[in-house]
Amino acid sequence: MQRSMFSPLSLRRQPFRLLVASAVLVLAGGLMQTAMAAPYGGHGGHGAHGAMPAMGGDMNGMFMAHPRQMERLFESIGATAEQRAQIKQIADAARADLRAQRQAGAPLYEQAQALFAQPSIDEGAAEALRQQMLARHDQASKRTMQAMLEMSRVLTPDQRKALADRMAERRATMERHRAEREAGAGPKR
Repeated sequence: MQRSMFSPLSLRRQPFRLLVASAVLVLAGGLMQTAMAAPYGGHGGHGAHGAMPAMGGDMNGMFMAHPRQMERLFESIGATAEQRAQIKQIADAARADLRAQRQAGAPLYEQAQALFAQPSIDEGAAEALRQQMLARHDQASKRTMQAMLEMSRVLTPDQRKALADRMAERRATMERHRAEREAGAGPKR
């Protein structure tokens, strides 16, 4: 016997399915907003990660580094006081620009939440919103690359090489720690 799409059972499940689907979409929108609000290069940020391998691939992390970390890094590559001041000025300007861009893009994520909370999702509007978010991300990536290039002009070739080596060491350590955490989180035998 074939059931009708509009049987009493399916009609009772319909609102529940709609509620679950809406909740999932709102949650996804909220998570997306949280992830995109993270500072570029920070934990979970996407910035221009890997955009400049010759500089270590994670130079944008310098924008969010703690001052003591920056001092140790500068010390390890032999940066002069003048170089440190110039790089700090470049990083501060980039950080301010990226913060302003992120704040200007906040309405896009509010629009995404509103869009996904609707009973019926407009796929065309969702795609247009995705394109706007992508353009905003591209702007941030360009600003990050501009700052990295400005920083590279302040350092000597040997300092850039030393910096790239330190960044590679840092990445390897982070990867090792991540692998250890994942291995520890698995089922125990």
